[in-house]
Amino acid sequence: MISRRTTAITGSLLTASCSAVMIFAFTAVADDEGGMSGKGGKAVDEAPAGVELTTMLSERISVDNSSKETKITAAVKNDGSKESGEIRLLVVGFDGLSVKDVEGCAKIPRNDLPDGSNSGFSCTLGELAAGASTSYAVTATYDMSKQGKICLPVQAADGTKTYWQQGPVPFGTNNPSPNAPATPLLLGTDNRPVTPDGDELPRTGPAEQVVALGAAGAALISAGATGVWWSQRRPARKAG
Repeated sequence: MISRRTTAITGSLLTASCSAVMIFAFTAVADDEGGMSGKGGKAVDEAPAGVELTTMLSERISVDNSSKETKITAAVKNDGSKESGEIRLLVVGFDGLSVKDVEGCAKIPRNDLPDGSNSGFSCTLGELAAGASTSYAVTATYDMSKQGKICLPVQAADGTKTYWQQGPVPFGTNNPSPNAPATPLLLGTDNRPVTPDGDELPRTGPAEQVVALGAAGAALISAGATGVWWSQRRPARKAG
């Protein structure tokens, strides 16, 4: 059972960056676990021995068509046999999905946001015990005229390694309901909103977006294609 822990964040935030990496070795895990799903998740950097970190997101959400507001649950699990060590979770929004608040977490300053994102929060978990999990209530808005994605990297506390990353994974629907009070969205589905031109999907950015990785250096290999994963790679920034 997933438990919720509210954690205050002190000290300076480290710069975060979501970048694209092509990984073929693993498959997504933890689908449909009590309405939660690990769809779009991949291991990135090797975790400490005995530590197995994963994340999950709400399988389904509902967007209020008047306020554009929606609620999402983001969870972190340690399925390993040892404590995780000091870790943090980033909750980052892209395109039509904007993260407005994450309970118990600190807003990432705009100039420290991952490249290509519009919003994000950093959550300090401390050490996650073996077999334990924690969840966060995410408040967001969704512009239904666009596609929208969310990204959950789980990192070492100093941001030097990303042990697991879910996304950026889309929420969306192929059957929008513009006249209904709310529109249900499914994780892992590209949003296809109603437009004046029929089935044509509005563009939310460059067709071939390239995301800088700082010293590590990488690029968005195939926008929207299967196997595109994002990881943190910028060096830490000290408060001056």
